[in-house]
Amino acid sequence: MILGIHDGHDAGAVLIKDGEIYAVNEERLNRIKHYRGFPKLSVLKVLEMGNVPPDEVELIAIAGIFRKRSRLLELEKNLAKIFGRNFKRKVLYVEHHLAHAASAYLTSGWREALALSIDAAGDGLSSSIYICRDGEMIRIAQSTYLDSLGDFYASVTELLGFKPMRHEGKVMSLAAYGKPSYDLSAIIELNGLTFENHLKVVGIEATKKLAEFFGFPFEKAKKVSANLKKGQLSGKLEQKAIEIAASAQKHLEKIVDELGLKLTKHGVPLAYAGGVAQNVKANMVLRRHFPDLWVFPAMHDGGLAFGAAVYVKSQLERLDGRWKPFKLEHVYLGPSYPEDEIEEFLREEGVKYEEIRAVSGFVADSLIDGKIVAFFQGKMEFGPRALGNRSILADPRDESIKEKLNLALRRDVFQPFAPTILEERIGDYLVDPYPNKFMTMSYYATEEFIKTAPAVVHVDGTTRPQTLEEEDNHTYYNIIKHFEKQSGVGAVLNTSFNMHGEPIVCSPEDALRTFRNAKLDVLVLEKFAVYL
Repeated sequence: MILGIHDGHDAGAVLIKDGEIYAVNEERLNRIKHYRGFPKLSVLKVLEMGNVPPDEVELIAIAGIFRKRSRLLELEKNLAKIFGRNFKRKVLYVEHHLAHAASAYLTSGWREALALSIDAAGDGLSSSIYICRDGEMIRIAQSTYLDSLGDFYASVTELLGFKPMRHEGKVMSLAAYGKPSYDLSAIIELNGLTFENHLKVVGIEATKKLAEFFGFPFEKAKKVSANLKKGQLSGKLEQKAIEIAASAQKHLEKIVDELGLKLTKHGVPLAYAGGVAQNVKANMVLRRHFPDLWVFPAMHDGGLAFGAAVYVKSQLERLDGRWKPFKLEHVYLGPSYPEDEIEEFLREEGVKYEEIRAVSGFVADSLIDGKIVAFFQGKMEFGPRALGNRSILADPRDESIKEKLNLALRRDVFQPFAPTILEERIGDYLVDPYPNKFMTMSYYATEEFIKTAPAVVHVDGTTRPQTLEEEDNHTYYNIIKHFEKQSGVGAVLNTSFNMHGEPIVCSPEDALRTFRNAKLDVLVLEKFAVYL
């Protein structure tokens, strides 16, 4: 049994036991978004889910090598509390980018592949490229923390008044409202298979230099971003911010495109992870070179514990001659809650609820009636996306539903909503269709989909779908099939079940609290429908 731990931002834990995987991030349990620190609750939760006492854990794979003394001592103190004073006998540290790359390659199902990791920084590097064969991973290129493509995008995020290392997705969304008007090749470029940062600084110093480059008043960034969040896009500085976002996104895509072209010479598929892999628009560009591109579903630092664990497991299997490719089929790896416990909780809360006989039909009928449904079932998803077990669902035909959801969830109005699409309908709805089970890529929507599901198509005609087969999630699939029979549309709007700025709900308590705060129409907790 192998336990994976990550104690940086987006901390979490993963347990691998007899081929079963249990995984959760600390933010879902302590309700602190992007929590940084030792994931005590996550460690205890995965051990509980796997029914494993701490002394039966054979190896502890810890993501990341370099820590300041105080952080290392804190990590060791917490490990000793759970695993005893001799915990060091079990510990193996896995370098940051190796953990990212391993999470992608070792879940791809491929024997031979390239593995790519790009983020802001980790263990002194900001990117790594590996050639992978039969479980072995050989690094062929890397970029230092100073030559960071991820930090470049994070600095643009900060320049525009958003939170770096957290709101890069907002910059990507905002970019769709403008046209790129700046050539950023003087800022950062591709040099061979590495990045070259011409600014020679990162973090806030890079942000200040970008402010000078763009002639953007950094001191007004917070006010500009506040206006953008409210949908006030037409002001002079707001328009400039949109142009900057569009230029940064275009430049990121250009560099990723150039890198992808260079990597095609190896003639093998590509597995990808790291913070920059969250940029679904850039992933769409990379897919031009690698049509079957595999992006690890928990591509951000929240997936590092997983990567560390599967890497250590794979190396032990290689030593024994037992290694074979593994394909990750789903990410429903988190906690679940028995129906009797849920009903007892609802009774204690004194809420109005009823038992539903046919959940799929009930939810589909509610959507047809124009209701917004908070949907909670089974094991929680691992990774940043809600994929039908902790989701808020709505009718994608109704464009006005976006405003209702933005108000209810306190979302920024310029950000798009995503759909879940029946996989058998992707030919009707997506240009250059390909399965996308974990919402890791954008696609251009077909004219049919733009007309029939305007609530889930962005202003630039793109959409970030989850594609779904019945074997992936039986109940959720049948909800969409029932909805399709009545509406003709084989898709629903699917957004994560949380208030803006909060983690996705984990427990029934989280679900009920969020349902009440958002004042949604109906909450479905397993087979129980709850009303305000």
